Amino acid sequence: MASETAESNPVSVSDENADKYNVEAAEILANEALAKYWKQYVEAFMAANNDEATRQVFSRCLLNCLQVPLWRCYIRFIRKVNDKKGIEGQEETKKAYEFMLSYVGADIASGPVWMEYIAYLKSVPAQTTLEESQRMTAIRKMYQRAIVMPTHHVEQLWRDYENFENSVSRALAKGLLAEYQKYNSARLLFTGERKKYVDEIDWNMLAVPPSGSSKEEMQWTAWKRLLSFEKGNPQRIDNASANKRIAFAYEQCLMYLYHYPDIWYDYAMWHAQSGSRDSAIKVFQRALKALPDSEMLKYAYAELEESHGAAQAAKKVYESLLGDGSNATALSHIQFIRFLRRTEGVEAARRYFLDARKSPNCTYHVYVAYAMMAFCLDKDAKLAHNIFEAGLKRFMHEPSYILEYADFLCRLNDDRNTRALFERALSSLPPDESVEVWKRFVQFEQMYGDLSSMLKVEQRRKEALSQTGENGESTLESSLQDVVSRYSFLDLRPCSSKDYDHLARQEWLSRNVNKKVQSSVPANGAGSAGPHVSVLSGASTLPNGTAPDSGGTTSAINDVLKVLPPSLATFVANLPAVEGIY
Repeated sequence: MASETAESNPVSVSDENADKYNVEAAEILANEALAKYWKQYVEAFMAANNDEATRQVFSRCLLNCLQVPLWRCYIRFIRKVNDKKGIEGQEETKKAYEFMLSYVGADIASGPVWMEYIAYLKSVPAQTTLEESQRMTAIRKMYQRAIVMPTHHVEQLWRDYENFENSVSRALAKGLLAEYQKYNSARLLFTGERKKYVDEIDWNMLAVPPSGSSKEEMQWTAWKRLLSFEKGNPQRIDNASANKRIAFAYEQCLMYLYHYPDIWYDYAMWHAQSGSRDSAIKVFQRALKALPDSEMLKYAYAELEESHGAAQAAKKVYESLLGDGSNATALSHIQFIRFLRRTEGVEAARRYFLDARKSPNCTYHVYVAYAMMAFCLDKDAKLAHNIFEAGLKRFMHEPSYILEYADFLCRLNDDRNTRALFERALSSLPPDESVEVWKRFVQFEQMYGDLSSMLKVEQRRKEALSQTGENGESTLESSLQDVVSRYSFLDLRPCSSKDYDHLARQEWLSRNVNKKVQSSVPANGAGSAGPHVSVLSGASTLPNGTAPDSGGTTSAINDVLKVLPPSLATFVANLPAVEGIY
């Protein structure tokens, strides 16, 4: 679209400059400021009669600032330049109007543009009968194009068209007007609906990166509603016209939501789904100039290229994610290995893995990903096992790696090596980092072991983790919660939901019972009313919404609040002070 308009642009800017404008600096500049500022800027040069500077400014901003006031300023400039050139100047001016309407003719505020163009056509003198006939035909066609556009001035344009046809021939007017009358009610309904969505948009919003403010979210929502409305084609116009309106809506949206990757993605995928892969690629290229650090958009772009068989183009995108390799992320290594496996085969993926593991940014994720690829895609369990073993030398200190390796061994039904892995890992991990590994070891024994092995591992777990807390002595005791854990399966439990919640509350209370007693019993012995009575403050505990006033419980309360959803944590922390039995 950009190259086509560059060729027909009456402003004397070369195709090379227009293309450069489209994909480089002007894209950024135009979207970083409002069209009204460009309008003020260019009007200063127009007032000084500096035509060359005026052309340069228009070449920098016009095609990406799809706002009617700026384009009308452009038309004023074109008319001023061409007014004294006779017939040649008239043709250039007509081309400029058509050029403008191809870009902003679908804008709901473009009514004055259509009216201005029609007025200009009426003002052009005709020297012969043939020229007069051609002029009237051109005016009629322009009216007929204008009255099907959903603009604020559609009713005025319709009245003007009726007057025009009646002034030419009342006999012919009736038939011509009836032909377009059928569009009238649907058009008016559509215009009213469209106006409702357009009015929600703040046209003075600057294109800045999203900060998460409520105003920005409202604008994002307003644009999404308008885009969805346009995609629905409620006016039931032909596909070409509907697609033009949708593209126009996206281009306008990007003037304001220029730094929103989801808008760029939606625009590109809309083009792709409409069958225009080339347009989708251009949108992705523009998007990556706007957001060069967006990995999401790069993966989406590479996916588009790969899905259409352009493996080399996709490879270039992946290589841009890797850079020189020194700053490549673990995820970029993993996705490139997968891409090579899909497009170039097993050997290419293996070679890259051998290089990637030498990278300073190579984490355990790369080993896990390649091992699982060998296991799941290549059906090579031996190679996968060797990769996990090689990774264990580097990542024995990573609990997550241990768990992934254990899952792999369980898939092989290799219980002997799984137990050996847990023992090796737990002998080297500090207690505070081994919680999840112990948990998985217990689950493993519940699935693969006998009762004796289950009980032994559970007891060892309690002994190991008792070193991590101040109340470790209480964790050494057996509890009914242990029984529930041993005899549950998936979402099935040997108790009701009410009993399960009760056990969870009791377990939490037992871990904090010493702190609660110390902080809730006053120095004067006022707490001797009995074990079930305490003074409760607003900073409550999780199970029943209560907590002691101060002391060691504060950190425990804070720990609980951290794991709650923000809204629930705020509610719990602000509960009123209560005194009573719990």
